[in-house]
Amino acid sequence: MTTRLQNYCADAWIEGSGYGQPVISAIDGAIVAVAGSEGLDFTAMLDHARKIGGPALRALTFHQRAAMLKALGQAILARKEELYALSAATGATRGDSWIDIEGGAGTLFTMASKGRRELPDDVLFADGDHEPIGKAGTFIGQHVYTSLRGVALHINAFNFPVWGMLEKLGPTLLAGVPAIVKPATATSQVAALAVRIMIEANVLPKGALQLIVGGIGDTFDHLTCQDVVSFTGSAATAIKLQSHPVIARESVRFVAERDSINASVLGPDATADSPEFDLFVKEVVREMTVKAGQKCTAIRRAFAPRPLLEAVQTALVARLSRVVVGDPAVEGVTMGALVSLSQREDVRQNARALAGECQLVFGTIDQVEANGDTARGAYQSPLLFRNDTPWDARVVHDIEAFGPVCTLMPYNDPADALALVNRGQGSLALSVFTHAPDTVRQFVLGAGAFHGRIVFVDRDCAKESTGHGSPLPMLIHGGPGRAGGGEEMGGVRGVKHYMQRTALQGHPRSLSAVLGQWLPGAPQPDAGVHPFRKSFGELEIGDTLKTASRRVTLEDIEHFADFTGDNFYAHMDEIAAAASPIFGGRVAHGYLILSFAAGLFVDPAPGPVLANFGLEHLRFVKPVKPGEAISVALTVKAKTPRTPEMGEVRWAISVTNDSGELVAAYDLLTMNALQ
Repeated sequence: MTTRLQNYCADAWIEGSGYGQPVISAIDGAIVAVAGSEGLDFTAMLDHARKIGGPALRALTFHQRAAMLKALGQAILARKEELYALSAATGATRGDSWIDIEGGAGTLFTMASKGRRELPDDVLFADGDHEPIGKAGTFIGQHVYTSLRGVALHINAFNFPVWGMLEKLGPTLLAGVPAIVKPATATSQVAALAVRIMIEANVLPKGALQLIVGGIGDTFDHLTCQDVVSFTGSAATAIKLQSHPVIARESVRFVAERDSINASVLGPDATADSPEFDLFVKEVVREMTVKAGQKCTAIRRAFAPRPLLEAVQTALVARLSRVVVGDPAVEGVTMGALVSLSQREDVRQNARALAGECQLVFGTIDQVEANGDTARGAYQSPLLFRNDTPWDARVVHDIEAFGPVCTLMPYNDPADALALVNRGQGSLALSVFTHAPDTVRQFVLGAGAFHGRIVFVDRDCAKESTGHGSPLPMLIHGGPGRAGGGEEMGGVRGVKHYMQRTALQGHPRSLSAVLGQWLPGAPQPDAGVHPFRKSFGELEIGDTLKTASRRVTLEDIEHFADFTGDNFYAHMDEIAAAASPIFGGRVAHGYLILSFAAGLFVDPAPGPVLANFGLEHLRFVKPVKPGEAISVALTVKAKTPRTPEMGEVRWAISVTNDSGELVAAYDLLTMNALQ
């Protein structure tokens, strides 16, 4: 009996009430499932997310949400073989599915790690440093991010049913926003299982995640300014959705990732026997055949210096000749099927359009030799086209054949290559295979505005390179123009798409209380006992130690110079130092000031402070001359738990002279015992 996929609505699994839509195997044309969302109350789903899921998520800190993401990733990995089994019917090889399934889990792990390391154990975070406004320091500005109060509607593509879902879910849940996921029907059985695995992991709050396996009904009619739509798919569909009157009327955030005619360039410094030549050829073929070319980042246009065009074609054809198309379950198959027969027909239609202005130098459009059911399976031959006059071509720069299709073209010089890659009018990814740093800079300046990501590959980084078509969770994924103009992932940058940035103004005391972080001008109450005697839990934000003073002598300066070997003229040559427009005479070393400051504020006995592991934002503000005294204010600026046993304490250090003038300032980082 055919499996009928269930929707997950208001924390319950529900089948659609209608006939639904069949999900067809890409391997043999069999019906593997039926998907449908008829009869669902989409308004109730939105309300449930906003009223139940949102408050529950927002009650968790970023660190708690990060732990939740880690647990979800672990749940996916624990049941990955179930996902692999379903993924086979989508036409994916084991390697293709590895990118989707384990790569998806890896995305959650990365987001979890960045949430723990880069965000506070709080429910809001600061955007940059405070902005001084009043002269006396009693009125300042501070930008903060807080969670949106709506729901994220994720409309995903068919090619990566797990990764495509999780790369959106990671930043969304970390931001504290509930999600409604709508996978593409063609591979919805894989996405639906992944959602079920995450729900059964029992780590998500009620209402945090819901699933629609079918149409989204009237969902768009009920969106608000607090909601976000994140879409991956065709430009035609993106434009239709983005043109919905509610999107404009309510200023609904719309993140789009759509058609992209990506390019790869063999650099002008390459020769037929250079390592970059071989790397370029391997990458073009890999991008044509991984997921049968059904990747939004796949190379659609390959450019080579005109003198190398014949050699590149010969090498590409030789490597493509070794590709074995067929059922991924058959031993020796290296490229699986397209997702469906209709998708294959779309690829072939676009390939015929390419053939009208290009020469087909490898493969056949309408016939394929495959180790599988060629009558009912959606198999397609890799297709390599060539066009020697790319400036006379139109289709190759305008139409994306979303399959194992690429066009090889020549360029005359770097300026010509830049103009040609930019003719795609915006892409997700551009790769350049060059060993010349000057070429790298030239491409960044000349092509950066048109491409969301540029990958530079050479002989020195190739072993570690993730390749042209691999979006990474710590980097943004998106592109301008034709590619949709949106951004996903990018570490904390992606989290911000689901949060609101607000400019706060007020007294440092008030804004410090908002942030849970001491800001200059906020109260600095006496810590009572030395703050190094307090455990992590006992320390209060703003706790301050004001030290005694220590006078810096000329003998101190000369001893420090002799001991360290730092004989810079400003410390040791009175005539040269006096002539300096900065020093006006001999001054103390900056690092001597730091050392003396530490001697003033450090409590030497073992205790809650386990280690000093660095300092940040160091500034030497005013020189200290022989005979001047310095003193220190040590203030608890922020606290962040790191492990069950210890937490990070950030201390604001200000060093002043005996006139009360600031001479140095920095943040000190220590690891402190929690108890």
